[in-house]
Amino acid sequence: MAQPTQFEAIGAPWRIGVGGASTPVSSLGEPLADDDLGAVLERIERFDRDWSRFRDDSLVSRIAREPGSWRLPADAEPLLELYEQLHALTDARLSPLVGTSLERLGYDASYRLTPSGDPLPAPSWADAIALRRSAEGLELDAISPVLLDVGAAGKGYLVDLVGDLLATRGVTETLVDASGDVRVRGGRSIRIALENPADPTKAVGVAELHDAALCASALTRRAWGTGLHHIVDAVTGRPIADGVIATWVVADSALVADGLATAMFLTDPARLSEAFSFEWVRLGIDGRLEASAGFRGELFA
Repeated sequence: MAQPTQFEAIGAPWRIGVGGASTPVSSLGEPLADDDLGAVLERIERFDRDWSRFRDDSLVSRIAREPGSWRLPADAEPLLELYEQLHALTDARLSPLVGTSLERLGYDASYRLTPSGDPLPAPSWADAIALRRSAEGLELDAISPVLLDVGAAGKGYLVDLVGDLLATRGVTETLVDASGDVRVRGGRSIRIALENPADPTKAVGVAELHDAALCASALTRRAWGTGLHHIVDAVTGRPIADGVIATWVVADSALVADGLATAMFLTDPARLSEAFSFEWVRLGIDGRLEASAGFRGELFA
């Protein structure tokens, strides 16, 4: 049986399979054609060049060095609109302005992984940046240098963008998997295991996906010391230490699923449901699994 295309990008393993409704549920699909793969890799590189805080030549790094007005890329508006919504729904606990605190905690461009100082609360959105929409696109005004971090939703958004690109090239039946951020398009359905964060060889359940996205987040995914991980409360600048260890979200887009999977550490899913349509699973530190009433799948606890 043919295998999906596999490669490394933005620090994560990717798998992309193509196929139709007849593709077996147990299969991730056929590999990409070489020219489609080339286009995908170029699109990922462009996104990384704009949004990565881990490369010195990115737009994000330039904004961090110099205040002023910056024309944002054409893909910026959906991403930052989602951040604006989640910033409000979490009472400012989720913010793209946590980059400086993550760096101080050791999660910086050189992957120092050793704290260099106390965490810093993120600056107020209104005090630090302003977004201006015009006929030419979206612009960001930075009153002072500010380090953006779009890790809460960026990888999921890139999964969507890769699928959009393939669709414009006539490849409409796809499964795009960026290290657990997954989107399935077309007529097929697939079952995806929900990885146990305490033991990656085991699952806590299975989700059934049909023309939808599944994204996960866990405190163990990017952790580098006691109490040090990538999910930061922007109000305090500190990694969260509440009762949730992992979340999974199913939504129409990977952008929304990824952002909500992070937001569920910072607010109750009922509040997020006021603005978004999604299904969810949440694992507590005590091992208790919860799921929304409409979740399609099976839990093993």
